[in-house]
Amino acid sequence: MGKAEERGANAVQMATGVALGGLLALGIELVVLLLGAAAVSNGILKEDAAPQLTAAACVLGCFGGGLLACAKWKSRRLLGALAAGAVCYLLILAVGLLMSDELAFGLQSLIELAGCLCGGALAGLLGGGRRKKRTSGRKK
Repeated sequence: MGKAEERGANAVQMATGVALGGLLALGIELVVLLLGAAAVSNGILKEDAAPQLTAAACVLGCFGGGLLACAKWKSRRLLGALAAGAVCYLLILAVGLLMSDELAFGLQSLIELAGCLCGGALAGLLGGGRRKKRTSGRKK
């Protein structure tokens, strides 16, 4: 296998990791939001906590999806995790567009974007592989 084929296989693996990470992030986010809705309906949380709950769901979801993306990337794990967070945000926008007739960017959109990018960045920073220690070139 040549270097060009190896790079192509690596690129496919990286894109697959980002796509799967974005889908996993969306799934985790939906589960957290479902649990938050149950907590609001049971009176555990107040209805005013919706923006904080959304931000927490975005961070947790994109953290999980970012860790999956980091597992597929051999280098530049932070970039992979951020890309997974961006894919999750784009999926959220797509679902919102399907649910309503118009696309409105407001405070809620910015909260979701910040949560997705922060969760992805956190996964990229914490999910990186261990770096090998460099040894000095001198022999004793």
